[in-house]
Amino acid sequence: MNHDHSKKTPDGASFDRSGSQDSLDELSMDDYWKELENIHETRGNNHEERVALVVKEPDEGELEEEWLKEAGLSNLFGESSGDSLESMLFLSTLTRTQKAAVEKRVETVTQTMRKKNKQHQIPDVRDIFKLQNDSKGKVCDGSEPSTVRTSENKNETQDGTKGPKFSLGTDEQKSPLEDMPFSDTDINLEISFAEQAANLKDSSVGKMCKGGGGDTLLPNFRLPKDKTGTTKIGDLAPQDMKKVYSLALIELTALYDILGTEFKQQKAVKIKTKDSGLFGVPLSVLLEQDQKKVPGTKIPLIFQKLIAQIEEATLETEGLLRIPGVATRIKSLCQELEAKFYEGTFNWENVKQHDAASLLKLFIRELPQPLLTVEYLKAFQDVQNLPTKKQQLQALNLLVLLLPEANRDILKVLLEFLQRVIDHRDKNKMTLKNVAMVMAPNLFTFHGFGSKTIEQSEFVMAAGTANVMRFMIQYQKLLWTIPKFIVNQVRKQNTESQKKEKKDKAMKKLLKKMAYDREKHEKQEKTPNDADVPQGVIRVQAPHLSKVSMAIQLTEELKAGDIVARFLSQKSGNVQTLKKEEVFLYEIGGNIGERCLDDNTYMKDLYQLNPNAEWVIKSKQS
Repeated sequence: MNHDHSKKTPDGASFDRSGSQDSLDELSMDDYWKELENIHETRGNNHEERVALVVKEPDEGELEEEWLKEAGLSNLFGESSGDSLESMLFLSTLTRTQKAAVEKRVETVTQTMRKKNKQHQIPDVRDIFKLQNDSKGKVCDGSEPSTVRTSENKNETQDGTKGPKFSLGTDEQKSPLEDMPFSDTDINLEISFAEQAANLKDSSVGKMCKGGGGDTLLPNFRLPKDKTGTTKIGDLAPQDMKKVYSLALIELTALYDILGTEFKQQKAVKIKTKDSGLFGVPLSVLLEQDQKKVPGTKIPLIFQKLIAQIEEATLETEGLLRIPGVATRIKSLCQELEAKFYEGTFNWENVKQHDAASLLKLFIRELPQPLLTVEYLKAFQDVQNLPTKKQQLQALNLLVLLLPEANRDILKVLLEFLQRVIDHRDKNKMTLKNVAMVMAPNLFTFHGFGSKTIEQSEFVMAAGTANVMRFMIQYQKLLWTIPKFIVNQVRKQNTESQKKEKKDKAMKKLLKKMAYDREKHEKQEKTPNDADVPQGVIRVQAPHLSKVSMAIQLTEELKAGDIVARFLSQKSGNVQTLKKEEVFLYEIGGNIGERCLDDNTYMKDLYQLNPNAEWVIKSKQS
């Protein structure tokens, strides 16, 4: 059967089907090209001067230097390189592939500094990583992943020489991937994604998920149950989320290194932007002015209202999101909204459903910086180049963790809305594939770059970005999960920091502290509180509920949700005003800052992981 092998884009650029991950014969691109035509038409009717966002090309070594700063490892180079104990503690918790990624960037920065004769202390990479072997072997850099192995030759390079042996600081080296009972559609969150890729690169495992373009061919990926609970974005305290960000950046880089995909963060030069209004306003400015109207709001009010306006009619409208509003009408509505939205005088009855959908997409496109950010837009696009669908999903999971909170919150609301549209596909004819085709140009063809060559390259990767969009919609619940191996690394960092703090304090007041600790220990042995909480029992606090404290006996089957339900069933005193879905059990202190537990967390297993934690029931707003 013969097929046309090119598709003309609106400005004449041709698209070669052969390079796309999923054949365009399987994925009809008609909706994509029509959406691009609509975007060009809308821009053509907008004669306002638009300032293009300038993306700065980094100098040699600058990219790696910025990467190390983003990863929280600026102490490894420059003027402050002598004071890097905190970084050393951080590095001690990294996996082999993560360390290799850091080492590779430190080496590049070191060489660049030497070339430029910078008067800074230049660290020796071997000192930074405290290699256990004296010999300097090759380190996995993506092109030679065989240096990261799980068998007895894991410390040998391809030429048979002994390489560096890293101390992982995690349990992964004790749990070979071959022994893990995970299926091809299970997303293993217990072992580093990059470690999995390194071990599976030369194997055929997981390749069954390659290719395929129809909705039904997307794998049914799932998260196996974790007895210590699933951690979602928003469950951890801000100080631990900072650690998650650093670890996710290093892990993503390590994954891309292993898979031979270049990972480069773009950097935008600051430009003058609007300091008020609705469209074309930075998210930070928009949220700041919205929070004056509605304190605590995390989603721009105009964004919320446009989605509500679309859903107010019915999501069964055929061609919803695909059929555009009239371009001149959209421009007029946009101007009227700018003038009347905050005054509350805008007449929403004049806005048709297709107009609201067009305005929603316009809002996304007109952001001064892309919703997926300048830094990571290319990395999102490059997900399509990763070998397997599981690895693509893993990379997207890490990228979502790297987004600023405001961008991530809006993306989540958008994806949830798109799924609701797809849920009515029998009536509106908007399948997952159709919605992805329509939305991909709005998220990935960013006007602000102002470069035709970049815009042309977007056409070349049209099918790929549409597939990335499909993944984000289909697997959105998985994408907002923080992998267990990262949470465990955060726990390890917290434990190491606590050890360091205790050691520093002991050195300053050794004799006094010893006497104090002895006296305190003797008192603790006599206190009745310990008698109240024997081994195998935890005390749960609930300061905002009628029953403010309760001793809970741990059993094999006791879950976090059971404890919350037990408290809510106590109606002594004040009448309960909080509902089950409004309150959660929190793990606080020990080796974690604060973590909101999902109802299916097995408490005995979690207690064994963090025996020094306190347990508090409260709402997420508390």
